[in-house]
Amino acid sequence: MGNLEQLLKQNNLPESHQDAFKTGFTEGFMKAQALTQRTQDSVKRTRLIIFVLLLVGLYGVSRSPLFSVRFRTTSGLDSAMDPIQMKNVTFEHVKGVEEAKNELQDVVELLRNPQKFTVLGGKLPKGILLVGPPGTGKTLLARAVAGEADVPFYYASGSDLIRNLFKEAKASAPCVIFIDELDSLGGKRIESPMHPYSRQTINQLLAEMDGFKPNEGVIVIGATNFDEVTVPRPDVKGRTEILEWYLKKIQVDSAVDAEIIPRGTVGFSGAELENLVNQAALKAAANGKDLEELEFAKDKILMGSERRSVEIDKRNKMITASHESGHAIVAYYTKDAMPINKATIMPRVSQVSLLPENDRWSETRAQLLAQMDVSMGGRVAEELVFGNDHITTRASSDFDGATKIAHMMVTQFGMSDKLGVMTYSDLTNHSPETQAAVEQEVRVPLQNSYERAKKLLKTYSEEHKLLADALLTYETLDAKEIQMILEGKSLDPR
Repeated sequence: MGNLEQLLKQNNLPESHQDAFKTGFTEGFMKAQALTQRTQDSVKRTRLIIFVLLLVGLYGVSRSPLFSVRFRTTSGLDSAMDPIQMKNVTFEHVKGVEEAKNELQDVVELLRNPQKFTVLGGKLPKGILLVGPPGTGKTLLARAVAGEADVPFYYASGSDLIRNLFKEAKASAPCVIFIDELDSLGGKRIESPMHPYSRQTINQLLAEMDGFKPNEGVIVIGATNFDEVTVPRPDVKGRTEILEWYLKKIQVDSAVDAEIIPRGTVGFSGAELENLVNQAALKAAANGKDLEELEFAKDKILMGSERRSVEIDKRNKMITASHESGHAIVAYYTKDAMPINKATIMPRVSQVSLLPENDRWSETRAQLLAQMDVSMGGRVAEELVFGNDHITTRASSDFDGATKIAHMMVTQFGMSDKLGVMTYSDLTNHSPETQAAVEQEVRVPLQNSYERAKKLLKTYSEEHKLLADALLTYETLDAKEIQMILEGKSLDPR
């Protein structure tokens, strides 16, 4: 209060105003005190929240594999890094990748007898890189190398601890370390505070490999999408071997033809073929049969599931039957087209499937034109049977496929008489005149293809009607049934 009295004297306030000043000062002081208290309480709560979050964060970090070296009290490897003996996995278990197996034979021999390779002073390789799409058998190949050589096998993906892995592996040499998804291990080795741990991981891996003593006996096998030892998708012979391998493990109906399915699964990896067999086995088990559903499983994967719940009115069924039989007629009567495998009017992603005689490593101009003709067959059939006013949108994907073929013929394959043997990879870099010329040259084979399909369907109009009627009756026809109908034979009732 002494300070308040001094304040009154300094401001020379008259006595009539002093009481009002004291009251206002007191109220202001009390409000300031209350505000200060609330602020202090808020700060305390904020500090408590930050402390709790810090504890939670530390707990989460301590459970993260990236930080486990700092916070864990155990010094061993995770169970995922324990060595595995691969005596029961050999190259015999790996099908469809003969070239890759042949390239890895030297690695097996190196692991079995490293002295043989160093007698002349040569240095042993420190690693092998397996390259290929998912499911082609890279992991299985790595396991088979260890199995053939009868050495321990360590498995690690990009996030596993590198330092402890190599420490344990060196103690067990000779052995194999397999690092899956090697390209995701660290990404680019960039100097950025936003990517410190990826840089540390890849640097540690390189340091461990570079730090190997000569002839230490630890072989690193990595799997990635970048080149070294390529593990390709299997060809038709490889697919046959893979299917036969998986079919040995289950009960198979004697009617199953293991030669047909490989022809219709171009581009399938080993894992996808295993999935095909598994889906067929599940379908057969559900129906109480031995496995005879390989064709069903292949159609489901390639053409999509049947949508039996979809109700289609009679007119739409007729249009669909005419459209699909149009594709089939053009394929059947065009010399260089792939053989027909199946046609269906059941709602699917795709409704006419073709069966190549063998894997095509390249295609002739005649084969490309035949593919375009088959694509045009559906729309042409709609036009001829129902008229221009009743054509449907079903041909959209057909035109898309045909246009892509024509565009590649002109811009990539040098199959344009007007533009010659020159590629046009990026048309935006060319003049408007060149772009217009390319567009015109793409239109020419498309129009010619449409006209050929129309001429052929007019020629075989009776066969087209027979096939469309059969599709309306049976909904799905295989290659043998299509051939019987087009030869004027009757089908056995189902």
